[in-house]
Amino acid sequence: MTRQCPTRLVIIFSLLALPAAADTWSQWRGPARDGRVEGAPWPAKLGDSALERLWRVPLGPGYSGPLVSRDLVFVTETHDKRAEVVRALDRRTGEQRWVHEWPGAISVPFFAKSRGDWIRATPAFDGETLFVAGMRDVLVALEAASGRERWRIDFAARYDTGAPDFGLVCSPLVDQGAVYLQAANSVVKVAAADGQVIWRALEGKSGMMSAGAFSSPVIAPLLGTRQLVVQTREKLAGLELSTGKVLWEHSVPSYRGMNILTPTVAGDAIFTSSYQNKSWLYRLEAGGPGVTAREAWSNNAQGYMSSPVIIAGHAYLHLGNGRFTCIRLSDGERTWTSDPFGKYASLVAQGNRILALDERGILLLIQADPAAFQLVGQAKVAEEETWAHLAIVGDELVVRDLKAISAFRWRGEARFMPGE
Repeated sequence: MTRQCPTRLVIIFSLLALPAAADTWSQWRGPARDGRVEGAPWPAKLGDSALERLWRVPLGPGYSGPLVSRDLVFVTETHDKRAEVVRALDRRTGEQRWVHEWPGAISVPFFAKSRGDWIRATPAFDGETLFVAGMRDVLVALEAASGRERWRIDFAARYDTGAPDFGLVCSPLVDQGAVYLQAANSVVKVAAADGQVIWRALEGKSGMMSAGAFSSPVIAPLLGTRQLVVQTREKLAGLELSTGKVLWEHSVPSYRGMNILTPTVAGDAIFTSSYQNKSWLYRLEAGGPGVTAREAWSNNAQGYMSSPVIIAGHAYLHLGNGRFTCIRLSDGERTWTSDPFGKYASLVAQGNRILALDERGILLLIQADPAAFQLVGQAKVAEEETWAHLAIVGDELVVRDLKAISAFRWRGEARFMPGE
């Protein structure tokens, strides 16, 4: 009979204790940038007893969503109205591993002060490097393991566009060695390795109501072509990844250029909604000299800042009036609209369940049913406002409120078995 090597056992147990490689939240709206996650099933019910707080770390103000790697949680903040700060915290304990900062304060116009002057864009992580967008139109690349700065681009200085009035809000997208971002009144592609700008497209006009985009891009295959889908303050467009060439575009009506939602792709169509306006589905059609985007339908649902999730052919959207609504994508019919909740909600879906964290610090568990709004349960997870996007990795939830970041885990008794 052979004896098991103790050293080997220690290694095996250590590996088993680590989160799986896929068990991460690496960018805006999660693994696929669409607000959807796989993994362990969520609980059948939700109440204050369903969640166990693992740790809480006080922070300066910030609205950037947290990121979660195998070992670390990355979070941003604005310090003393003068600097932007990135912290890496131990995923299990919340203990700080490193901190990095740069001058980055900005003062937004008086009518936007209720949302604060602090950093907003959610970083992106490619497994080695963290890409952080600062309010003064800068993009900073940090070594994830140490916090060492690899490179920095000051777009406002490089292109003489000035800092955007509302700050850089777009969350960077990293893909195949490149970073995509709306900055310098345009869309830019940057080499992830050294920060060299590869191309700049869709250069827009200067001015408070036209410069400085709010929406974050996605990459999707449309009509068989993998492309960057971006929403500026005036229009939707598809860009060729290698060159930035505009493949198609369509204007999107808005109030004062407040096109904020992330474009939501459904097959060969894109759903969006704008503040104090409407919701639309734009369908792409090939023919003639190229691709055309045509309005398939519109309805009176007025989105605001909450990007929707799509489940079984229906878009579940939080509206500017605080209500949730369900829209059938085939024809634009609103199948139901709920009573009001908070002013904002970040949505994450798994199967036919939606977790919605509203700005009051209340986490809602919603059954995705096109026939009727079904609130399964709710729990209070923060005392301060929670405008940052919720992050969910396996059985862990990370909540960034205005003054702190907290990690939670589903309690064992709150779980339900697969198939129930």
